[in-house]
Amino acid sequence: MKVLLLSMPDAAPLIIHDTAVHMPNLGIACVGGNIDPQHDVRIADLIRKRRQLKKYLCRVLRKFRPNLVGLSAMSWQYDTCIRIVRLTREVLPDVKIAIGGYHATLMPEEIAASDEGRQIDFIIRGEGEEAFRRLVNALDGTDRSEEIPSLSFRRKGRFVHNERGEPLELSRLRLPIRDKRRLTRGYHVMYNKIEVMETSRGCTRSCNYCSIRHMYGKSFRTYPVERVLRDLDDIYYQRKSRWVFIADDNLVLNPKRLIRLCDAIIGKKYKGLCIVAQADSLSMSRNEEMVKKMAKAGFVSLFLGIENVSAKNLETANKGNIVEASRKAVKLCHKYGIMVIGGLVLGFPDDDENALIENFAFFNSLKVDAAYCQILTPYPKTGIRELLIRKGLVENVSDYRWYNGLWANVRTRYLNAGELQYYFWYHKENILGWWNPSTFIRRNGKGWTGIWTYAFKPVMKYMLDRKQRKIGWEGRFREDMEALRNMNRFPGF
Repeated sequence: MKVLLLSMPDAAPLIIHDTAVHMPNLGIACVGGNIDPQHDVRIADLIRKRRQLKKYLCRVLRKFRPNLVGLSAMSWQYDTCIRIVRLTREVLPDVKIAIGGYHATLMPEEIAASDEGRQIDFIIRGEGEEAFRRLVNALDGTDRSEEIPSLSFRRKGRFVHNERGEPLELSRLRLPIRDKRRLTRGYHVMYNKIEVMETSRGCTRSCNYCSIRHMYGKSFRTYPVERVLRDLDDIYYQRKSRWVFIADDNLVLNPKRLIRLCDAIIGKKYKGLCIVAQADSLSMSRNEEMVKKMAKAGFVSLFLGIENVSAKNLETANKGNIVEASRKAVKLCHKYGIMVIGGLVLGFPDDDENALIENFAFFNSLKVDAAYCQILTPYPKTGIRELLIRKGLVENVSDYRWYNGLWANVRTRYLNAGELQYYFWYHKENILGWWNPSTFIRRNGKGWTGIWTYAFKPVMKYMLDRKQRKIGWEGRFREDMEALRNMNRFPGF
C-alpha cells in the first residue's frame, strides 16, 4: 500500500507573522511512523507550501499515486481540508480518503451526514496511530474494517461508526517520521531549525473551553523516560536540530515525573539544546525546584495559560482564581532564565470595554516576554459552547473557518461581536503596543533584538504612523481585518 498523509496549510499567527513559525505536524508524523514497514508512506506538512498549494499537491499526487490519502485538520481548517479532498478526487478519482484530527474526532456523525461526507471513505476518531495502522492493513487484505476500534467507514453508502478504542499504551508507539519520507522541510522558529515531540498525552484539568478530553479522555499518560530520550536523540543527532517544541497538553501536570525527566535530559549533556513547551501557571507557581531543573535541562521558553484577571471569568472557564499563581509563575520563570509567552482569553459573558482594558493592563504588569491573546471561541463539543449557546451569546454557530481564536464569534452582555472584535484589536494595539524585548530577551538575544529595536521597529513605526494620520484607527482596523481574512486564502486554490 502507498499512503500519503497531509496536514493543513492554514496558519493562525497569534504572536507573530504566519511565516515566522513553521513547525512540523506531529500528528501525521506519529501516525505515519506507526504504519507497518511493508507499506510505502509519505507525509507532507502543507504549512510549508502555502504559496504553491494546488501546484504542489497535484505534483505529489501524480508522482506518488497513493492508494490512501489521510488528512488531519482542526475545526477551523476543515473547510480547507474538504477543498483538498475534492482536489485529490479530481487528480486520483479512485483513491481512498481518510480524515482524522480534532474536527473528525469531535464531529464524526455530522461529517458522515454532510454533503462533503460523500467524498470521504474513512474517519479516524481520537488517537490515530493504531486505528490508521490497522486501516492500511485492512485495505491490503490483512485486517477487517469492522473490527478496528475508533474507525468510521462507509458500507453500502452509509457510515458505520465502530466503538471507540481504549487509550493507547504510549510505550508501544514507534518514533515519528522525520526522515526522507517527510516530503516537506524548512521548519523553523524565527529561522532556528526546530522539531516537535511529546512526552505525555492528555490533561486532567477541567477547563471548559478546551476539547482535549474528546481526543484523549480525561487522562494523563506518559511515555517512558527511555522513549523520550530516544526521541530527543533522533532530533538532536539525526536531524541536527537544537530547538525542540514539546507539544504536551500539560507537561508540568506531574512535577515529580518532570523533574526525573529533566535529570535524564541533563545527564545526556546535549550541547545547545533549546526546549520550548507549554504549562499551567498553578503547577509552575508551586514547584520552584521543577522550574530550576527545567532551566538546567534546556527549557528556554514556556507558554503559560494566564487566561484572565477576572475571578468570575476564571470561574466561568472552570479555571479557579489563578491570578496570583500567574504572577508567581512568571517571576519564577524569569528567575531561572526562562522566557514567558503569556496566554490571555477575552470575551467572556460579562466583559465590557473596561474589562478588556483591565486585562491588557494586568498583562503588562506581569512583565511577560510576549503575548498570545485570543477571543473566547465556542469550539465544538466544549462546555463553554453549551453555556454560551444557552445564554444566546454565540453569533456564529457553525462557520468554523473563523474558530481560530482571532475572530469574535461570540458577543457579551455589553458588546456585540463587531464591538468585541474592534475593542480587542484597539486596546491590544494601544496598551500592549509594539513589542519591547524584555531585559531577559535582550540579554539572551542581543543580535536579533538589537536589529528589531534599532532597525526594523523604527522603520515600521514610522510607516504605520504615516498610515495612522491618513486613515485613522477605523481605517487601520479594516485593513488589519482584511489581511486576517485573506491570510488563509491560497493563490490559485
